[in-house]
Amino acid sequence: MTRSHGYDYVVVGGGTAGSVIASRLAEDPDTSVVVIEGGPSDVDRPEVLTLRRWLGLLGGELDYDYPTTEQPRGNSHIRHSRARVLGGCSSHNTLISFKPLPGDWDEWAEAGAEGWDSAAMEPYFGKLRNNIVAVDEKDRNAIARDFVDAAQQALGVPRVEGFNKAPFHEGVGFFDLAYHPEDNKRSSASVAYLHPHMAAGDRPNLHLMLETWAFRLELSDGRATGVWARTADGEEVLIEAGREVLVCAGAVDTPRLLLHSGVGPAEDLRALGIPVVHDLPGVGENLLDHPESVIVWETRGPIPENSAMDSDAGLFVRRDPTSRGPDLMFHFYQIPFTDNPERLGYTKPPHGVSMTPNIPKPRSRGRLYLTSADPAEKPALDFRYFTDEDDYDGRTLVEGIRTAREVARTEPLAGWLKREVCPGPEITSDEELSEYARKVAHTVYHPAGTCRMGAADDELAVVDPELRIRGLAGIRIADASVFPTMPAVNPMIGVLMVGEKCADLLRADQPADARPTSRDGGDQR
Repeated sequence: MTRSHGYDYVVVGGGTAGSVIASRLAEDPDTSVVVIEGGPSDVDRPEVLTLRRWLGLLGGELDYDYPTTEQPRGNSHIRHSRARVLGGCSSHNTLISFKPLPGDWDEWAEAGAEGWDSAAMEPYFGKLRNNIVAVDEKDRNAIARDFVDAAQQALGVPRVEGFNKAPFHEGVGFFDLAYHPEDNKRSSASVAYLHPHMAAGDRPNLHLMLETWAFRLELSDGRATGVWARTADGEEVLIEAGREVLVCAGAVDTPRLLLHSGVGPAEDLRALGIPVVHDLPGVGENLLDHPESVIVWETRGPIPENSAMDSDAGLFVRRDPTSRGPDLMFHFYQIPFTDNPERLGYTKPPHGVSMTPNIPKPRSRGRLYLTSADPAEKPALDFRYFTDEDDYDGRTLVEGIRTAREVARTEPLAGWLKREVCPGPEITSDEELSEYARKVAHTVYHPAGTCRMGAADDELAVVDPELRIRGLAGIRIADASVFPTMPAVNPMIGVLMVGEKCADLLRADQPADARPTSRDGGDQR
């Protein structure tokens, strides 16, 4: 049986940006908003709300867990976690919180995203409701403190206390996190933007349809009028939008939804037997990520257990003085990450730490595409890791391993370390280091760019600077898929700011005499 619901705004995805947009739109009591979220609530789920338990969520029941296609120059075993729970990936990740650097935003504006320059975007950071604070003193592990000291001494980079206080090109220090240090609770998008109203019941115009999966857009005469979704009990429902549909399903599921709705490259859609509704060749193109490798050391014994989430400090380096920001980054993990090296025969040490050289501005570009007309079939993610023409990405990881070794040789960190486990001190040539770095490379779960924003003359731009899908009315996209290029830092705060700006764009376009269209008094769950 198919039922129909009507609301002013239909938000697909209760994740990082969707939570922001739904909460902001519902501030107007005469506006009805519904959020379609494929996963359950995160309320009263300590395994989700406790930040330090993030690693246990990867690959579990709350993970969509997307595979990667064969990567001839990289690691083909990478699994891309996408959260299936209210709050999206902000309920699933480490909550490392960086405001995008001015150069990141200005790069977007130069790529055709007019109005998204650093001056225009700066105010949105101040609007965020999340509790963004430096790692608490009680959570600052002794070995992480010594890593910070060693990196400063070895490389001459400045110590940073509060990466969001001012723009930086390089530096080492403890991160800012979106968390509550007193109980290690997440300050995710759902916790910050939805939980207060779910508890108080003060937003009767805000409705949550949980464990409800959106599988197709309802499109008519060039306009999005609603969303088809399947509830937990298998019922298919049409949720109609009186004003607009906001697609906030993330860099994987947003293009996936568009493609199954007949919006995308016409030739590809026809090849799968999907009726072409709107030929838009950029859908699924420009797939971005922050790939990184790993170097592991065995420590001389157990290390202290106090931590916010076991990767509380990091290092940024600018090798190219002309770069707008850092071009090499490291997370310092208080655990030995050997999942990928073990495939090459390495053994996990009983106690250890890791440094992960990361590429802030990768040059390789991939593609997401469908392999079946069945919406339940997962799309193919071909990141084309390390395929950029001059091998910038591969060379960056080689330099990263050399830099990590330099830090590890420096006191006070050196005193903790017994031996280098992977790749091992005998691996020294550029060729050997490159092969190792690429084969054990992994992701930090930052897919982006698959519905990129751009100017009207950009044939592969999917949305305009107002976040409207080109050639369609009544629909916008707001999530990491609209990123034209990858920020040099972790993108979560950027996604929150995209949500805040989208809410402003929607309010600016709302007619002065608008009235709600809700025909359904659905309960807030």
